Amino acid sequence: MGLINGLKFHNLRGDFFGGLTTAIVALPLALAFGVSSGAGAITGLYGAIFVGLFAALFGGTPSQISGPTGPMTVVMASVFTAMTATNQENGPAIAFTVVMVGGLFQILFGVLRLGKYITLMPYTVISGFMSGIGAIIIILQIGPLLGKEGAGSVVESLLSLPEFLTNVNVSALGLGILTLLIVFLWPRKLNSYIPSPLLALIVCTLISVYLFPHSELIRIGEIPTGLPELHLPVFQLNKIKEILVYGLMLATLGSIDSLLTSLVADNITRTQHDSDRELIGQGIGNMIAGLFGGLPGAGATMRTVVNVNAGGKTPLSGIIHGVILLIIVLGAGNLTAQIPNAVLAGILIKVGIDIIDWSFLKRAHRLSMKAAALMYAVLFLTVFWDLIIAVAVGVFVANLLTVKSLSDLQMDKVKAITDPSDETQLSHEEKQLLKSAGGRILLFRLGGPMSFGAAKAISQQMTIVQNFDILILDLSDVPLLGVTASLAIENMVKEACEKRREVFLVGASGKIKARLRRLQILNLLPPHNRINNRLKALEQAITLINDKVVKGNAMEPVSHGEVVDDTSVETNRD
Repeated sequence: MGLINGLKFHNLRGDFFGGLTTAIVALPLALAFGVSSGAGAITGLYGAIFVGLFAALFGGTPSQISGPTGPMTVVMASVFTAMTATNQENGPAIAFTVVMVGGLFQILFGVLRLGKYITLMPYTVISGFMSGIGAIIIILQIGPLLGKEGAGSVVESLLSLPEFLTNVNVSALGLGILTLLIVFLWPRKLNSYIPSPLLALIVCTLISVYLFPHSELIRIGEIPTGLPELHLPVFQLNKIKEILVYGLMLATLGSIDSLLTSLVADNITRTQHDSDRELIGQGIGNMIAGLFGGLPGAGATMRTVVNVNAGGKTPLSGIIHGVILLIIVLGAGNLTAQIPNAVLAGILIKVGIDIIDWSFLKRAHRLSMKAAALMYAVLFLTVFWDLIIAVAVGVFVANLLTVKSLSDLQMDKVKAITDPSDETQLSHEEKQLLKSAGGRILLFRLGGPMSFGAAKAISQQMTIVQNFDILILDLSDVPLLGVTASLAIENMVKEACEKRREVFLVGASGKIKARLRRLQILNLLPPHNRINNRLKALEQAITLINDKVVKGNAMEPVSHGEVVDDTSVETNRD
């Protein structure tokens, strides 16, 4: 495998146009994300340059375009606000340190080969979180759309809404509405020639300059030109916990965002990405972005699709995308000075609307009321409380619901059989033998994976063991036996032995036998009571019952004698 995954030069024309087109699409978005984050428009461009360039160089998805995204920007806005609120002087430097820490976490995820696990998150949580992010973006852009300074939080923006509406800047609102009309109504076919966000940016900025030259429009202002300054990491002891928590949040969100985009890229290019390498590439990109004062980024779905549709297939398109943005930064700082914030607000509102998972929102209640409730809970927590808490609570509750469902399924597979009439999985011979026992045999049959969810059902059956002379414990259909379930089986066997009942263990082989051996549960039974075949176990049990009946004695279990070491020779070994 080469240093740059999938880098080839057979598609130069397609990669060039893919890189050029995505750079044009990324420019207005990067500026908008930079302003929205509170760190400044230039930080969005730096993020697009460095994350886009280095994720392409070292990532594992050849056609993917990376840069600032809506979810990452929302988290970064929270980081920037939190860090500067208590430390005006070093707050911005600490915020970019968080970006570097997030990059380090992503690299660690890749090195530990966690890529295949990152996206194993319940869709209800992802949907609620992403819809919440979309709602946050929209709410935070209400002020700028109306010609006001942006609020620092969702609650602040909503509380300021009456004031915003009573003091609307008509020029800003008009430009914002025109922006929304362009980005929503511009024909999709023409997007490949002139992306709607760029068209809206140019048209509305020109209108603002020539028709409203003296209006009180809030504008971006001139951004710095030239190469960015180095921002060395800054750590403060009282901020370490916040830095690590926010860094982990950025890393996790960026990893999920990127790998989901990688799956989209795989589907449209018919290729297979390297998830662990992609995480390392994204981590390197975010580390360098933080080092030069750029926003954190991730794989951007829309820009990736645009790149592929324009002909981009290899990492060269992502490299060209970053280089073109760098050229723009080096010489076009004065061109951005007149861009109104209301125009960027219109572009971001379109981004927010696109992020909301409308498809799942409309049908979630039809699929499952629990799933719908969880999704809306995560959405609400994301918007009004905290992003990290929203995801943590969502994953925790989703896992609880999953464990409950799996436990119910496993409990249904725990069956105590004394009357074979309704047991269809027993053969005719087995049914006859069990019937001839006259209710003196308890066939305890387990099926499917048995985890801690099944332990309760096993334990509940322990009290009935004493009502039978022989216990046949059938594990023939168990492919997986957890520790908790194993210990529940041990307690049942011990209970039966203490009540002087005969116990047969059936079908324990492979990993199941190894687990029971390590826990020394096999040693509780003599070798001739460990059998691989259920029919033979029933036959031995009937023989034992008949022998006692012929002798005229009450049923007394055969003495097990001393505990037998598992290395002894067993009958019917597999």
